[in-house]
Amino acid sequence: MRIDRTTVAGNGVLHHIAPRRGGRFGLLVDADNTRQLFTYEESDLDVPAQAILLEPDEADQVAEICTTNRLAIACSRLNDACAN
Repeated sequence: MRIDRTTVAGNGVLHHIAPRRGGRFGLLVDADNTRQLFTYEESDLDVPAQAILLEPDEADQVAEICTTNRLAIACSRLNDACAN
């Protein structure tokens, strides 16, 4: 997988992700930590076909689904619960 990161002046960092099997999506992490997921059509990989705004808890849920290390997440949650 290839990940290209671009700083967007005054707006955060845009990550363009190109998986090995094709396709492309983007993730913009704004300066205020807001996350937007962008999807692209194969016919035009430069212009987003859709932008999806993710609330912080939604971004966490997507990250949990994508992770291959669920034990680390469970330990992190336990640690957070004990800290509160």
